[in-house]
Amino acid sequence: MTTSTQDFAVRQTIYAEELPGWGSLRIVPLIPAEDIELVHQWVSQPRARFWGMTEKSREEVQGIYEFLDSLDTHHAFLVILDGEPLALFQTYEPLHDPVGEAYPAREEDIGMHLLLAPATRPIPHFTPRLATSLIKYMFSVPGKDRIIVEPDARNAKALRRLEATCFELGPIIRLEEKEAQLGFLTRAGFEQIQAEQSTR
Repeated sequence: MTTSTQDFAVRQTIYAEELPGWGSLRIVPLIPAEDIELVHQWVSQPRARFWGMTEKSREEVQGIYEFLDSLDTHHAFLVILDGEPLALFQTYEPLHDPVGEAYPAREEDIGMHLLLAPATRPIPHFTPRLATSLIKYMFSVPGKDRIIVEPDARNAKALRRLEATCFELGPIIRLEEKEAQLGFLTRAGFEQIQAEQSTR
């Protein structure tokens, strides 16, 4: 079944923030058995080709997220804006992921993946603001001081987003399923950016 707005309203909130002009943002845990229709709809579209699941069945996608749900090192969430699911958001521990074998990973690192839902209405300039909220959440995780991303090196849109969010681009690495562009954002770097923006 798909999850209704009412169901999202009662689901545990991992992070919440009021965004003036946009609404109430919440990060909630993904529940594979309840959210599979929604997630499969998102990941099976051609626009999500870099997510790597366009050819997978509903059952295969559910199995992947049930496996992730069984891990202590990988987590999947939905991002909700005023009751509407807006994005699929995942975090992971690079030391316990293949990406951690491709660069000098640290215990203090946290990795992320983000898939925006197909737009149902225009929300101008929202993506950078969403990224800021997700970064705030990740730096609220105890002991984490650097965010790692590794989008497909061919994903020009994702690379533009990284640069707009002030990630420092690292080397291109080879993972089993793709050539990936490493990107890094430190807590100190993010705090400096926030301080500079507040004085403008």
